[in-house]
Amino acid sequence: MHTNDTHANLDNIGRKTTAIKEFRAKNPNSLLLDAGDVFSGTLYFNEYKGLADLEFMNWLGYDAMTFGNHEFDLGTEALANFVKEAEFPFVSTNVDFSADANLKAFYHKNVEVTSTPADGNIYNAIIKVVNGEKIGIFGLTTAETVSISSPGNDVAFQNYIQEAQKSVDALKAQGVNKIIALTHIGYNDGGGDNDLLLAKAVEGIDIIVGGHSHSLLLEPVIDTTGEEPTVIVQANEYNKYLGTLDVQFDSYGKVIGHARNLIQIDGKTSTAPDAPYVFQSDAEAVTKLAPYKAQVDEKQATIVGKSSVQLVGGNPAARTGETNLGNLIADGMLAKAKTINPDTVIALQNGGGVRDTLAAGDITLADIFKVLPFGNALGIMTLKGSEIKAALEHGVKDAPTASGGFLQVSGLKFTYDTSKPLNEKVLTVQVQDKNGNYSQLDLQKDYVVATNIFTAKGGDGFVVFKKAYDEGRVSEPGFVDWEILRDYIEAQPNKTVNPSVEGRIVKVTTPAQ
Repeated sequence: MHTNDTHANLDNIGRKTTAIKEFRAKNPNSLLLDAGDVFSGTLYFNEYKGLADLEFMNWLGYDAMTFGNHEFDLGTEALANFVKEAEFPFVSTNVDFSADANLKAFYHKNVEVTSTPADGNIYNAIIKVVNGEKIGIFGLTTAETVSISSPGNDVAFQNYIQEAQKSVDALKAQGVNKIIALTHIGYNDGGGDNDLLLAKAVEGIDIIVGGHSHSLLLEPVIDTTGEEPTVIVQANEYNKYLGTLDVQFDSYGKVIGHARNLIQIDGKTSTAPDAPYVFQSDAEAVTKLAPYKAQVDEKQATIVGKSSVQLVGGNPAARTGETNLGNLIADGMLAKAKTINPDTVIALQNGGGVRDTLAAGDITLADIFKVLPFGNALGIMTLKGSEIKAALEHGVKDAPTASGGFLQVSGLKFTYDTSKPLNEKVLTVQVQDKNGNYSQLDLQKDYVVATNIFTAKGGDGFVVFKKAYDEGRVSEPGFVDWEILRDYIEAQPNKTVNPSVEGRIVKVTTPAQ
């Protein structure tokens, strides 16, 4: 069983508990692994710094975890508190904690492999015995963590390919021929390291249990580059799925068969609105969650700032034209992306993701969740000007009919004419430079563009973005949309916003001939 990128989503932990218990009852010889990013994403993290999640991970009996980039969001002190309370070991072969004051006490740099891992300790690789068979597990974390999180200067990230090969060789030297890489580098992430590259470069990995890219791999991906196949799996995000994988080996440790099932935690018995969940919530888990949930529910009333004007979103407003709330969200996204990649010049937010309108006055966290309820993470793309124009064309293809793919924008302005033929509706596009001046979009030039991962992966029909994603041109630093908007509001003078419709998106009408 495997999870990844759960990001402090605990409201359905009762159903997840039931799913794990039922699977274990049928498959007692199983492992439960997490591929990182337990930290950050909901108020459960803001309040409890991962320790609420950890109570359930301990109780559910996780066997091992690797670190995601978001585990470092609060530096290493919060992570050290998480590690020392864990009732399972951590694996991390390409991250060196030996100089870090908070984590070095838990880190065994010079232990290449251990068959007796202690809870709350960090190893390069461990050996677990399942049904009499030795299973090797090692961990990897994306080197992008240095620029997209806050590990500090004393945590060193080493070459993931070289360190992975060392762990494989060390496990084989111990007689282990069934090896799992527990990774947080992304399935096909554009940040320079990912599971597809790992599988091709390192011989001897049987299974890659991945995270970071939030990929919904409905079927395992099988890499056949080397002498033996490598099975790659990932279970999407936010505790929506429990990944399960059955693997059959021959006597030499070669994968000769596999069966996969992604268990949908919040699946229902039918499509009826009042249909019951497939998994009923475990009563003990619900009781454990209750005190945490009460505190989180209270926290949602927290005022994060105020607006001098009504913030207009929802359907059809944000799906048919520029709105001041769409501008605010896109501006916040662009500001956040610039802190990660200063070359980012444009942000694009699908109008379908701007779910509500807010009255003028105080803005609470609950209000922000109403506007951005999906927890979409940030993605940063490298696109040609021609691809940006194609995306804008896609956004207005149904105009004036409302479309979730209608793009709210920051860093550019464009005009369009609904009377023109498909893919010829966008008339002008101008990009803003660092000095606030606009110039015509260069169709041959590369631009760095921020959006959310939903659209970056082709959501709302953005095939032009999906192509960039599939070609490894999208970096996934994380950072959830509601947090980005909250932080942007809090950063304004007096925590007050006053966005307006500025003419970023202008519908023009061709005079009748």
